[in-house]
Amino acid sequence: MEIQILGSLAAHERGTSVVPSAAKPRQLLALLALHADQVVSVPTLMEEIWAENIPRSASTTLQTYVLQLRRRITAALDGTGERDAKDILVTRFGGYLLDLGPGHVDAHEFERLATAGGTAFGLGDHRTAADLLRRALALWQGPALVDVPTGPVLDLEVLRLTEERTMALERRIEADLRLGRHTEVVPELRVLTARNPLHEGFCAQLMRALHHSGGSWRALEAYQQLRGHLVRELGLEPSHALKELHQAVLTGNPNRALHPAVAD
Repeated sequence: MEIQILGSLAAHERGTSVVPSAAKPRQLLALLALHADQVVSVPTLMEEIWAENIPRSASTTLQTYVLQLRRRITAALDGTGERDAKDILVTRFGGYLLDLGPGHVDAHEFERLATAGGTAFGLGDHRTAADLLRRALALWQGPALVDVPTGPVLDLEVLRLTEERTMALERRIEADLRLGRHTEVVPELRVLTARNPLHEGFCAQLMRALHHSGGSWRALEAYQQLRGHLVRELGLEPSHALKELHQAVLTGNPNRALHPAVAD
């Protein structure tokens, strides 16, 4: 089974979709897929589906949702192969497990590539890092589980994946900057800073890209725009690191502030 989470939910067995149309079974499938090859406990599944309003019939209803998913898997299998639906959506003591094996969920592949890219970056291999991180980010087709109504458990999972995506994107751009691709990343960074007007990391990268592309005055303009947003919306000044970068651009002295370390 191949499952996509990074965008709309999709799950195909032998080319046939097994995604149910009803909201709660979709939540169940999404949560099991995110934790594929691991047991997800019944209380966790109930919390996701009903939050704090778990009905007395929750156990029976959950079993019904599992049965619905198995029926869709059975239809997709069409009686072929050695495995049946119960071998894929497995009942285990205290919970359920989606038995897929590695490489079948796009979110897991994203995390694998992003981790490998981060390792390459830490070793100073910026070309490999940029390539791996670009491949990781290409797996995203939109906001994670954009068409699934999420409960408290999936909300946290989506938040985690979104933060990991932002970190991977920031690191990929940093790798490109270290490779001297300053002009190439300016358009992308302009869009990112417009969409994330309080994100100091993207602003700092835009300032450095503009500075090294011969647009120092535009780098100073980007700083002032960020500072304006911070002061108006949060009542805060930019961080010390960003102020150092601003000073480096002002003086035309590309010191270490223009080449900051990136957190692991």
